Amino acid sequence: MWQQYLQQIQQGNIKALARVISLVENEVSGYELLMQSLPYFTVPVIGITGPPGAGKSTLVDALIELIVKEGKKVAVICVDPSSPFNLGALLGDRIRMSEWYNNPNVFIRSLATRGSLGGLHPKIIEITDLLRAAPFDYIIVETVGVGQSEVEIAGLADVTIVTMVPEAGDEVQTMKAGLMEIGDIFVVNKSDRPDADLFVKNLRMMPSIILHI
Repeated sequence: MWQQYLQQIQQGNIKALARVISLVENEVSGYELLMQSLPYFTVPVIGITGPPGAGKSTLVDALIELIVKEGKKVAVICVDPSSPFNLGALLGDRIRMSEWYNNPNVFIRSLATRGSLGGLHPKIIEITDLLRAAPFDYIIVETVGVGQSEVEIAGLADVTIVTMVPEAGDEVQTMKAGLMEIGDIFVVNKSDRPDADLFVKNLRMMPSIILHI
């Protein structure tokens, strides 16, 4: 069964991919055999993180559009808070990305943190490896957005993008010890808001920051 699933995933069968992700999530007996047989491909993984409400999903939507315009295929994993009752994804599929769900070049899956404190799903490494086996050109992982505990994304992604808003202001200093240290690229959303220039100036005073506004 697992070998058949693997062949279907490599052929781009989205239904098989979605099914196997669910099996891995729930640790169905034998899934380890599939993981051990996965070929390794160096598909770029882009991590998107940042405080809640900073525009992570909006940024992901824009990245999807750019990738699709280039004729490339992209898989997107959106990690949501868990329901306290069934541990499922509380937000479910993202409404702001709804235009992409029927696009054959885009695969979007929402996952719950299931109690994980790192802003990711407990099986995110296995699921990312599954996506690498499928014919995608890029993989995007959007974290739940809970603050400094999201540093785990830096260990998974090839490039980590931290989204922020001008209102973060004084919080920049307190975040240096966690979230601010993992970003390869910092994106300031809603830059038309008051004090945006001062916020950007404070960011640029930090070493090794690539800033996009």
